[in-house]
Amino acid sequence: MMDIAPLPSSVLQGFLLDAQTLLSKAQECLQHLELIGNDPDACHCLDESLDLLALRADTLGLLEVAHYSRTLQQLLAPACRQRHLQGKTLPALAACLTLLAWQLELVDPLTGRLSLDSEEQHLLLNELASALGQPCVPGLGTGVQC
Repeated sequence: MMDIAPLPSSVLQGFLLDAQTLLSKAQECLQHLELIGNDPDACHCLDESLDLLALRADTLGLLEVAHYSRTLQQLLAPACRQRHLQGKTLPALAACLTLLAWQLELVDPLTGRLSLDSEEQHLLLNELASALGQPCVPGLGTGVQC
């Protein structure tokens, strides 16, 4: 693994505050979808929140958060377009967002690194993919099988 220079504390703290806001917005979109399945506005809001989070994380080199957010967004995009974001997919999505919240809490405040095994995120992403009727997400180096 390549050593990455620590991010300035103010930059990282600013990102984490923005990320918490975006995550809260995504969770509100999920709550809206639980009330009104397949609502296009809630789907758009969810997509936009995850996209912005992934872009900001990627810009700062927070690869784990960026990858997870982007993969989650890519899984959800077809379901939103096809209006299949309801029912059993919502608890799987909720679990994915909960893990994202934990990841944001555990980002090292000095380096911006997330030192976690990625197996759990791959399991949750695969549960969501299965609920959406999509192919599984390969576990990059985790041993998680499709």
